[in-house]
Amino acid sequence: MKPITITDENFQSEVINSTEPVLIDFWAAWCGPCRIIAPIVEELAGEFSGKVKIGKLDIDNNQQTSIEYGVRSIPTLLIFKDGKVRETIIGAVPKSNIVQKLNAVL
Repeated sequence: MKPITITDENFQSEVINSTEPVLIDFWAAWCGPCRIIAPIVEELAGEFSGKVKIGKLDIDNNQQTSIEYGVRSIPTLLIFKDGKVRETIIGAVPKSNIVQKLNAVL
């Protein structure tokens, strides 16, 4: 499983209206720490397949959503459940931290 691409256009349908929790990685191509966390996000997409929807949102191409959720530093991971932000993770953190937050919303 690969993370899905989240955009300003599909955010409502893929995230807000999702029946399962959603983790979104807010990232940009020029961001070093984003490249560090990217393989972890990919692993999580496989490990949580069927339980959590994992997506990536490029902040340079989707500024509306980034502004709406106050994303000021990247990488920022937001975990949504029932259309609301339940957890926020900022920076390149260990995989165990992300897994712990995902399990908390399941």
